[in-house]
Amino acid sequence: MTNKRILSGMRSTNPRLHIGNYEGALRNWVDLQAQGFDMFCMVADLHALTTMYENSREVSDNAREIAKDYIAAGIDPSKSVVFIQSHVREHSELHLLFSMMTPLGWLERVPTYKEKKDDMGAAEREPYGLLGYPVLQTVDILLYKPYGVPVGRDQAPHLEIGNDIAIRFNRLYGKEVFQPYKYMIPEDENRAKLPGLDMRKMSKSYDNCIYLSDSEDETAEKIKKAFTTPTKLKKTDPGIPEGCAVCQYLKLYSPNWEEQWQEDRDGIRGCMQSKKECTEVVNEYLRPMRERRKAVDDATIEDILEDGARRATEVAAATMAEVREAMGLR
Repeated sequence: MTNKRILSGMRSTNPRLHIGNYEGALRNWVDLQAQGFDMFCMVADLHALTTMYENSREVSDNAREIAKDYIAAGIDPSKSVVFIQSHVREHSELHLLFSMMTPLGWLERVPTYKEKKDDMGAAEREPYGLLGYPVLQTVDILLYKPYGVPVGRDQAPHLEIGNDIAIRFNRLYGKEVFQPYKYMIPEDENRAKLPGLDMRKMSKSYDNCIYLSDSEDETAEKIKKAFTTPTKLKKTDPGIPEGCAVCQYLKLYSPNWEEQWQEDRDGIRGCMQSKKECTEVVNEYLRPMRERRKAVDDATIEDILEDGARRATEVAAATMAEVREAMGLR
């Protein structure tokens, strides 16, 4: 394989990433970095503006915090490119050009558009950028001509339009500027399904997250209030670990989870014991990330992002030169 470039990113709608973000995406990025892939790790602030256009300063501030979480998770800026989407102007330029040639019907059928439109609520407040979200997402990928894009199996349909746009561009302008990219689905997708503290989807809006930047005490307090088997009122009552958030975390982070689950089922252990042991293993797991995050101050992250934007722009500008030549724009 000659092309080992990988592109992935997260929106800066929130200032902090949680362990669900780590298990669902960041952990895979770190693994790919260790395998020698050229990782381009983007903070998608322009995408965040589709739903937070009235809070643009907040989006920008969030982007710096998300970048710190990338570093905390194990992304090494000396090996991987860490950058903010809007710092590479070619994203906006190619988005405009692609929007001129992408059929409207393609956009209306994309699952991303339908889901985000429902999230927005009132139709009269739906911005133009929301419809063009899949085009910008395509630009993010194709600008860097990656070998692949890390994605969950259920998210792959959201990216199918990207290869369609690439094929259409090549056909319209008679040059093979873009090549198809692969969907890189993690082998262990169960880690990506980590529930929130209340067994719903882990989300800031539900207030059910453990954040990478939480302190050990904050983590302990959250786990103390986490959802367990409702019918397990005393230690000897049988538990149902499959429906218990604490047991789900033990399964992921404890080497003894099978024994712990069986004891829960048999009424040998109580919820407080499980919560205590869960707190210990989760805090131990997050300790290196917390230490790395503390080492990244505001000045350091600005330096990392400036260097990342420079490296990303080198690749993006070369792609745009090919695009302009193919289209006859000069």
